[in-house]
Amino acid sequence: MFTSLITAALVLIAGCSEKSTAGGSENTPKEIIYASSKDINDMNPHLYPGSMPAQGKVYESLVENTKGGIKPLLAESWDISQDGKVYTFHLRKDVTFHDGAPFNAEAVKQNIEAVQSNASKHSWIKLSTKIESCNVIDEHTVELRLSEAYYPALVELSMTRPYVFISPKSFINGETKDGVSSFNGTGPYILKEHQVDQYATFEANENYWGGAPSIKKITSKVLPAGETTYLALQKGEVNFVFTDDRGTDSLDVEAMNTLADSGNYQIVRSEPMNTKMIVVNSSKSGHPVSEKAVREAIWHAVDRETISKQIMNGSESPAETLFSSNVNYADIDLQKRAYDPEKAKTLLEEAGWIVEEGQAVRSKNGNPLAMKVYFDIHSNSQKTQAEFIQSSLKTIGVQMELVGEESSSIANRRSTGDYDLLFNQTWGLAYDPQSTISAFTSDASYLHTTKGMSNADQLYQKIEEVMVSKDEPSREALYKDILTMVHDEAVFIPLTNGSVTIVAPADLQDITFKQTQFELPFERMSFK
Repeated sequence: MFTSLITAALVLIAGCSEKSTAGGSENTPKEIIYASSKDINDMNPHLYPGSMPAQGKVYESLVENTKGGIKPLLAESWDISQDGKVYTFHLRKDVTFHDGAPFNAEAVKQNIEAVQSNASKHSWIKLSTKIESCNVIDEHTVELRLSEAYYPALVELSMTRPYVFISPKSFINGETKDGVSSFNGTGPYILKEHQVDQYATFEANENYWGGAPSIKKITSKVLPAGETTYLALQKGEVNFVFTDDRGTDSLDVEAMNTLADSGNYQIVRSEPMNTKMIVVNSSKSGHPVSEKAVREAIWHAVDRETISKQIMNGSESPAETLFSSNVNYADIDLQKRAYDPEKAKTLLEEAGWIVEEGQAVRSKNGNPLAMKVYFDIHSNSQKTQAEFIQSSLKTIGVQMELVGEESSSIANRRSTGDYDLLFNQTWGLAYDPQSTISAFTSDASYLHTTKGMSNADQLYQKIEEVMVSKDEPSREALYKDILTMVHDEAVFIPLTNGSVTIVAPADLQDITFKQTQFELPFERMSFK
């Protein structure tokens, strides 16, 4: 039925394209209307429920992480003290917030102090534990003082959140931790309308310091992934889909290729940006997943080549390690765990997990080798992979129950430790390895994944050391130790190296990517 629906949609797309609301006509300015499986949610940039692609259009940081390294954004330049503890930023002088308020050193100070006053929310980002003060030097110069040198400081200041800037007029009682009154940033787009769980409309900031965007209107429309998104494409209700900040594709790969073959759409993919993986709760005492042998057996039972070629249609390459070799410090020699079901069975047998006569599921001391895996209910690819892995594990005597949930629910499970296995992905090219590795120690992220490791205390000590290391050889050695330790313990089971994929109108040009997997530079795009 689904394939038939795709075909029917394609027949009508060509006829609809001229009169499409999304595409416009010759006399109507063209706009982007993209499908998203989730509402943009709370756009407070100092909290975390909001859509990162949406926030990336509205808010900006002091610096930008690019392929060529850290570059100026709201700060034109900066100086770093010899001891690495003081950063002095020289701000742009031609920037205002969407409400007309000036962007200046006082606004920077107020924003950073607002983030720091809610420190428990930001424990995953190590910079939040290093900032001692933010001081105004003059109207366009601000000083950030750290308790100790911290080499990823500029990288973490470049993130989509929390160190981005909202107009102080939007603060409530001088703070942002309990909400904001409006969503006025300095970015290329202004949030104009938001109907919860329906749509959000963004209009070009004509006074943007970087120049007014060519695309004058962007709408984020909430639609379920799959069939409903196809119907919306058919009717001209949307004209753009992409891998969102939850790692969810609105369309499967085969469907994307079919749309591109119609001539009305194009597919654009970024270079590998992250690793899709299964996260294992090593700290779940008494549960099978707390055993290294069980985790290794699962790793050997997963056929990543088939996932890459058949489920992902070759759009994502098989991943053998937590990070791909193009990530800084990650090009190291780690023991490969190939797809080998017989090896998996041997590991389980040696660990005491045996198949009793007449039983399909292994057991030990009367306990079945059973577990649950949680996946994003809106991700077709995660569901298909989960079903494939479930079938693979069954052949080695492991029972795996599939549970699809909202991404917010899965994130909550990750932070509370209420899971056996769950689908997840690394932070991505712009932030790694330091951000994902910092999250190993955070109870908001991967603490439950790592704290059951036999050498967890040593791991955490090395993470502390690498974040304050000043010389490159020491940093390289520490990262090698850290990556080797988590690899050996098999707490992150890699699946594929993921990219951001865009399906866009054929006449949309200047489609590029940022180093982050969470934002798209819509302001650089234009129609022919």
